[in-house]
Amino acid sequence: MDENAIRAAIFIQKWYRRHQARREMMRRCNWQIFQNLEYASEQDQAELYKFFNDLIKHMPQAAGRKNQHHGESIISLLDEKDDMMDELGDTVNAKIEMPIRKSHIDLLIDVFRKKRGNRLHPKYVALILREGAKSLKQLPNISMVSTAVSQQVTVCGDLHGKLDDLLVVLHKNGLPSSSNPYVFNGDFVDRGKRGLEVLLLLLSLYLAFPQAVFLNRGNHEDSVMNARYGFIREVEGKYPRNHKRLLAIIDEVYRWLPLGSVLNSRVLIVHGGISDNTSLDLIKSIDRGKYVSILRPPLTDGEPLDKTEWQQIFDIMWSDPQTVMGCVPNTLRGAGVWFGPDVTENFLQRHRLSYVIRSHECKPNGHEFMHDNKVITIFSASNYYAIGSNKGAYIRLNNQLMPHFVQYISAASQSKRLSFKQRMGMVESSALKELAVKMRDYRDELEDEFKKFDPDNTGCITITNWCYVMEKVTKLGLPWRLLRDKLAPGTDSHMVNYYTTLDLLDTDVILEAEADGTSVMDALYANKASLVAIFNIIDADDSGEITLDEFETAIDLLTAHMPGAYSKEEMLEKCRMMDLNGDGKVDLNEFLEAFRLSDVQRKQQQDENTRRRSEVRASTKPSDPVTELADRISRNTVIVEQDIDPSDCEAKVIKPNKA
Repeated sequence: MDENAIRAAIFIQKWYRRHQARREMMRRCNWQIFQNLEYASEQDQAELYKFFNDLIKHMPQAAGRKNQHHGESIISLLDEKDDMMDELGDTVNAKIEMPIRKSHIDLLIDVFRKKRGNRLHPKYVALILREGAKSLKQLPNISMVSTAVSQQVTVCGDLHGKLDDLLVVLHKNGLPSSSNPYVFNGDFVDRGKRGLEVLLLLLSLYLAFPQAVFLNRGNHEDSVMNARYGFIREVEGKYPRNHKRLLAIIDEVYRWLPLGSVLNSRVLIVHGGISDNTSLDLIKSIDRGKYVSILRPPLTDGEPLDKTEWQQIFDIMWSDPQTVMGCVPNTLRGAGVWFGPDVTENFLQRHRLSYVIRSHECKPNGHEFMHDNKVITIFSASNYYAIGSNKGAYIRLNNQLMPHFVQYISAASQSKRLSFKQRMGMVESSALKELAVKMRDYRDELEDEFKKFDPDNTGCITITNWCYVMEKVTKLGLPWRLLRDKLAPGTDSHMVNYYTTLDLLDTDVILEAEADGTSVMDALYANKASLVAIFNIIDADDSGEITLDEFETAIDLLTAHMPGAYSKEEMLEKCRMMDLNGDGKVDLNEFLEAFRLSDVQRKQQQDENTRRRSEVRASTKPSDPVTELADRISRNTVIVEQDIDPSDCEAKVIKPNKA
C-alpha cells in the first residue's frame, strides 16, 4: 500500500471517529435532557408527599382521624351494577362477559389495535375494572411466582400507555398460559395515549389466566400522578359521561395491586428498588388497601398512621440504584432513595435472594445490569421519549433463572423510512421541544436575570453568563454550553443574543405544547382528594372548619417548603381571603372555591401574558434562525396515528448473561 493510500485511510479514520464522537455526544445530551426533565417534573409530585409527611409529623393528632374519604363506599362501588350512561359517538359493538376467556382477549386486541372506533361500551370497561379489583383484592402483597411447571417466566417493565409495545410483546412471546407466565412490573398508564387500553388488556389477561399473569403496582398507579401525567385526561376524553365513576373504580384497582413478586424464592421483582430499611416481612404484613394513593396519607379508619410502613411502600416504588456505596435520598426524583451495591448485597443476604429485577427507569437498550449483575433494570416502552429514542425489552428467565433479553422497537416501519440523520433530528427536536416547554415556566425570570448582565440593554451577554442564568433559574443540570446553538441560534461564538432564546419560547409550537401539558396546580385542583386531605389535616380539632390559628400552624410548614415565596403575614392574609362569608372560619367549600378562583386567575394571567407577547412578536418578527428552529421542531414532532401492527417491529434476542 502506497503512502497516499495510508494517509487517506488515516484521514478517513479520524473523520469517522470525530463524526461518531459528535453523534454520541448529541445522543447523550438529548438523553440527559429527556431524563432530567422527567425527574424534575416528578420532584413536584414528590413535594406533595413531603408536605403531607410534614403536616402529619407536626399534627399527629389529625393523621389518625382523617383520610377516610371513601372507606365506606368501597364495597358498594365494586358491587354495584354496570349501569353506565351511553357515550356520545360510537362505541364498539363488542360484548364482554365473565368469565373472560381467550376469545375475549382476541376480541379486545382486535378492537384496541385500531386507530379509530376502539372504544368499548363503558359498561364493559366498568365490568373488567370491577372484576379485576375484586380478584386482586384476594392476593397477598407479594406474589409468589414459580417456574416449576412452566420452566420459564417473562418479566415486562414500564409500558406507560404504549399499547403497541404490549401487543409486540404478546405477538413475539405469545399469550399467557400455564406454560408461559408473565410478570408485569408496574407503570401501565400515563404519558402514552393508550393507557386505558393497556390497563384493560392487562386486567383481562389476568382474569383469563389468573395463575399465569402477575401484576405489580408502580409509582404511576396513583391518581395523583395520573392527574399530572395524562391518564385522567385520557379517561375523561374517551368517556366524558362516565369518567368519574370509571376513575373511582380504577382507584380500587390501584389499591389492590400487589406490591411486588418473588420468583422461585430467589428473585425479587419490584417496580422501583429497595432501601437500607426495606423489609419484605414488613411489606408482606402491610394493609395495602389503605394506600389508594401513595402520595397522599393512607386511609387509617381512625388508627394512628404508621409512617414506617408508608416509607416502605414509597421506597420500593420510587428508588433507583447508584454506582457508589450507601443509601441516600434521591434528590433527582425528589422521592425514594439511591441505593448502592452494599445496600443490594446486604438486602439479598438478609432475605436469601440472588438478585433484584426492577423497572422505573428508561434505558437506551431497554435493560441494564448494575451492582455486579445483581440488579437488573427492565423497561418495555420503546420510542418512549421520541421515535428512535430507545428500545424496549422484556426478560425471559429459565429454570436456572438465567435471563434472556429480547429487545424491540415497535412501529419499526416508521423508523425504517427515515435516514439516521432524520431519526436523530426527530429525537433532538422532541428533546428541545420538551425543554422549551419546561423553560416557559421560568420565562419572565429568565428575562429578568439576563437583563442583569446587560445594563446597556444591547440584548447580548457572554456565553458564560447565559449558561449561568440558564442553570440558576431552571436548576436542570444540563450542558448549557453545548445547547447554546440550539436555544440561541444565529449568535456568534463569544456572545449570546438572549432575545433569541426568549423568542423561541414564545413561538406558536412551544405555546401549543405548553397548553397541552398539565401544571402542578392543574393536577392538584383536578385531584380534589388531595385538597380534601390537606383540609382535613389542617382542621386539627375535626370541626369541619379551619380557624386562623390552625392556618397559622400549617403556614409554618408551608414556609419550610416554599422559602421566600410569601411572608407569614401575606399568607395569613390569603387565608383570611378564603373566608368568603366573613364568619372568621373556612369550611371545605370555601377552601376548594379559593383554589378554583386562584386557578382561574392564574390562567387568565397566563392568557394575558401570551396575548401581550403575541402583540410584541407581531411587531418584531423573530429572527430567521428562531423561525427555522421552531419550524423544524414542529415538523419533526408530529405523530401520525395509525392502526397498530404488532408484527411491525424489530426484535432480537440478547445473549444470556448470568446474573
